[in-house]
Amino acid sequence: MSRIRVRPELLGLVLLTTTALTLTAQPPLAAAQQPLAAQPAATAAFTVEEQRLDRAVPQEILRRSGFDAVGPDFVRSLRGADSYAEAERTVVRSGARLWQRAVDRAQGREPARGDLSRDDDRPLYWARLALTRELRQWQPEFGLSESGRTALLGKLERSSRGQDSMDFPARGAVKGVKRIVLTGFDPFTLDRDIRISNPSGATALALDGTVVRTAGGPARIEAAVFPVRWGDFADGTVERALRGPLSRADLFTTVSQGRVGRIDVERFNGAWRGGFGDNENVSETGLVPVADPASQPQWTTTSLPYRSIVAADTGRFPVYDNTSVTEIPAGGTAPVVRPDGPTPGSAARAGGGGDYLSNEIAYRATLLRDRLGLDVPGGHVHTPVLQFGAGNTDPATGAVTDPEFVQNRLDIIAQLRTIITVAAEAS
Repeated sequence: MSRIRVRPELLGLVLLTTTALTLTAQPPLAAAQQPLAAQPAATAAFTVEEQRLDRAVPQEILRRSGFDAVGPDFVRSLRGADSYAEAERTVVRSGARLWQRAVDRAQGREPARGDLSRDDDRPLYWARLALTRELRQWQPEFGLSESGRTALLGKLERSSRGQDSMDFPARGAVKGVKRIVLTGFDPFTLDRDIRISNPSGATALALDGTVVRTAGGPARIEAAVFPVRWGDFADGTVERALRGPLSRADLFTTVSQGRVGRIDVERFNGAWRGGFGDNENVSETGLVPVADPASQPQWTTTSLPYRSIVAADTGRFPVYDNTSVTEIPAGGTAPVVRPDGPTPGSAARAGGGGDYLSNEIAYRATLLRDRLGLDVPGGHVHTPVLQFGAGNTDPATGAVTDPEFVQNRLDIIAQLRTIITVAAEAS
């Protein structure tokens, strides 16, 4: 597998494309979000994602959502931690509080702060980076090894993404309530347009912990959000987060942003990384790295009730059963597009959802289903691309939000809720 850092101008538009796009500079970080004053500037090397936090748009999003105080509050909490054990408790508590605050905001429970619409997923993304940045440079008096810091960063990531709070009762413990797992993603391609929101992440926030009413009874949804980073997936973040929840679920749906103006239920997922740059501007090309590669299949298949989903009137956007893949046929050397799915013995080069992390989370989740021997409906759904309104499409001059942008996101969330309801009824 090749792993390279790609130039910003090689970033692309959506989770399954490879379109070239560009980076623009922004003003410095507001004083309230400056690093801990007592620490030297060279204490930590911030990640590419954390460096983007300095720009004007992220600061505006934080300010207009009321999430601008999250970073300073975290700094004060860290200063009260006088041991590693206390630091661990502080980190997990702060991450879980951030996730719950974002969920409460999306679902109308948090008091209104700022003028950004409640359905916006971006405050969570940028606030999390404010926390990881502070933790990365923190130098406590009790001493913190780099391995200890890495472990704390991992706990902060998981707790602030809802990955460790997808709690369901054991099977049979609660009669008549189905259990649904849903995942979304962070915003991405931020060097093209730093204003970008991801409707899959917004859907996860809007639906986490909610109950949908189906013809067969109620169904509870537990949701989490995943990073757009190749390295995290190679390290097993998907399997760690989903192994327990999937073993207790009645249905699961991984969700990401896909094509313009349409929703796709992806029939086939491929074991291939196509090299598109992630949120750290890193590119990965090669076979999807999983445990026990000797038994790794080239393809996995959805078990969602795609016929019922496609046939239902779920909302504004047309819904497709997408069976197209790209493969190298058995005995061949060149990639071939197959509109009706893979042929026997072929090598994957793109699933229906492409060759990026949207395809990979679908591949990993369905492979986990199969390896655990679960008879559970599950697969991937691609949302439409979330578009800004007419006259607000230029990243250099555009506003961070507009009425059409908000309505597009609300419509996508509502349609995904209906699709999940249909899937639960048909399962």
